[in-house]
Amino acid sequence: MTVWIVVSILLVVLSPLAWLRPSRVQNGRMALRMEARRLGLAMQLAPQQWPHWLDPQPPNPCAQYYRPRRGKQADTWSYWQSAPGVWVNQWREACQDQSLLVHLNKLPANVYKIEADAQMIALFWGEKGEVTVLQDISDVLKACA
Repeated sequence: MTVWIVVSILLVVLSPLAWLRPSRVQNGRMALRMEARRLGLAMQLAPQQWPHWLDPQPPNPCAQYYRPRRGKQADTWSYWQSAPGVWVNQWREACQDQSLLVHLNKLPANVYKIEADAQMIALFWGEKGEVTVLQDISDVLKACA
């Protein structure tokens, strides 16, 4: 009987340690983020005001992968992926820039938004996929920077 009491006390004491261990999903995201850093991308969780027409609503905060822009490019733009392969601006007008569309069509379906300003180019992503998807994202960000 004493053995069972000692075992149950040990289980009660050690059970919170199991909660501290990351899940498989968290391990996968950490691996993707480390690979992104190796590829030269920076990552942060950024809060976003998503358009009401974007369905389903992306997570908030969302993973933002970004890299600095090269040179003195002044063009700024922002596109949302309303359906896989369909890129629209804030007024839901389709992207007309064919040179940009070539790159945007290489992105996976769970990329919600890509935007460029004078200093950086950023991409908001659901972080689902393999390392090859991350390589495609890195290539698109390099090409658009």
